[in-house]
Amino acid sequence: MSTTAPDALSAQVETGERPKVLVKEKIGDSGVELLREHFDVDLGVDWTDEELAERIGSYEGIVIRSATKMTAELIERAGRLRVIGRAGVGVDNVDVPAATKRGIVVANAPQSNVVTAAEHTMALLLALARNVPQAHMSLTSGKWERSKFSGVELYEKTLGILGFGRIGQLVAHRARGFGMRVLAFDPFVSAERYRELGVEKAADSDDLYAQSDFITVHLPKTPETEGWLNAEAFAKMRDGVRVLNVARGGLIDDAALKDALDSGKVGGAALDVFPSEPMTDYPLFQGYPNVVVTPHLGASTAEATDRAGYQSAEQVVAALTGGVVSTAVNIPSISAEDMQVLGPFLPLATQLGRLAMALAEGSSVERIEAAFMGRIADFDTRLLTLAVIGGALQGRTEEQVNLVNAPSMAEERGIVVEEKSVSEAQDFHELIRVTVVAGDERVAVAGTGIGPGRVPHLVEVQGRRLTIELAQFVTVFRYADLPGMIGRVGTIFGKHGINISSAAVGHTPHGAGSDDDVLPGNGHASGASASAGAATRLAAMVVTTDSLVPADVVREIVASEGFVNGWAVVLR
Repeated sequence: MSTTAPDALSAQVETGERPKVLVKEKIGDSGVELLREHFDVDLGVDWTDEELAERIGSYEGIVIRSATKMTAELIERAGRLRVIGRAGVGVDNVDVPAATKRGIVVANAPQSNVVTAAEHTMALLLALARNVPQAHMSLTSGKWERSKFSGVELYEKTLGILGFGRIGQLVAHRARGFGMRVLAFDPFVSAERYRELGVEKAADSDDLYAQSDFITVHLPKTPETEGWLNAEAFAKMRDGVRVLNVARGGLIDDAALKDALDSGKVGGAALDVFPSEPMTDYPLFQGYPNVVVTPHLGASTAEATDRAGYQSAEQVVAALTGGVVSTAVNIPSISAEDMQVLGPFLPLATQLGRLAMALAEGSSVERIEAAFMGRIADFDTRLLTLAVIGGALQGRTEEQVNLVNAPSMAEERGIVVEEKSVSEAQDFHELIRVTVVAGDERVAVAGTGIGPGRVPHLVEVQGRRLTIELAQFVTVFRYADLPGMIGRVGTIFGKHGINISSAAVGHTPHGAGSDDDVLPGNGHASGASASAGAATRLAAMVVTTDSLVPADVVREIVASEGFVNGWAVVLR
């Protein structure tokens, strides 16, 4: 998708007036020169906040880094602004909704530091294996302790990579160059991608823990991944394992890591990130010679800084000259006519993608299929497909997923995306069906918008029809279609103080389904309806709650008779 020059810029082109761009913070010279080829550029690196607020109304574009806060108030004063370029990965210092409301493109440089982060991971890996910092400090203090700092080789050791996105894949490539065996776990990367990179796919994180000599974490920071490496995880690792974190602070439970180092379970750790930063007082900074720490240097190279500036400048040029803004973090421009029809279905498409991916979790995802049926099939549904991909990958990648970068992020992970439009939708005016193919499993969910506001509703789970309004917290169960199962869920939820907002049950249509839709006789199912040797049909139950259902509660229900599996999902 592209962002075309607004009328104001068209007028400037006709009069020969060049658009004005402000570079508010220091970026590499190459980025500034690129901007000057197209625009009149002012450098405002020494401007105060007050001066910026007074003068920002003169500019069509601005390039910032992390220090400048593009608040809603500041954006309101920027009457001519059409693009904000962030020379870096995040956009936390930009009020993206306010910019979107004003039609301002917000673009960042998410790929600017991936090589640098991967190289820093390798630097810490080697430093950890060969005791480089410790030996340096010893020698510069006047000691020659050669035997004390004997290390281990990387050659033929197993490196476990948790999170196999862009950075994890670059680390794998470099580690294989050292002759390491590389094992990775990321259910949202296709098996084909693992094969292409010569990396073994771990069945789960426990499998990775059991086999790895070194473990490096490259997960996104989400409520689900916070404290991922905890006491339970360390207990499953090999004795003497070495652990690295160059991704996000908080992915490792600090107290658990300290205990594992004290006990000798973990033989060493290398940390570049911390729960809060800047960090100068940390339990592992003193008295742990087997711990290597750096002050968040993963993206700190001259090349990465220059690359970020140049990439953000490229996006500003594209936005102001009608080119493709490939790293926009807000909704790309579409026609007002299409947006009027498709806009209400964007939340539904996102939620269906997220739900389908959650139900497929545990296997390598190979394909995402998005089918649009009924009236919406007559429009350009590519925007809805992007929303499906974004929902599917949300919270499962190192970089923030948006409607523009979603296809490339799926491609990096070897996930094929297929879009299909059908002019008719049985029983509905509009229907979206999302299917995730993971190995031999196909997980399908479908939804529609109901009422004047097209409120998102789920109407199908794995071929089972139901109707329930989608909410933030959704729990799905597959279970034997027997009396009393709904009551059991309600009883256990009540015991744990979980309030149910709504619930719906879907059954397999008569004559439909496959062998996977039945629970064999003498299985978990019990009761009068499950006579010996008889097969019991499986049903689907969808429950919305006021808060996220804890994983332990889901496991408790699934462990009871007749339940097959369950998932608790956050949809927004």
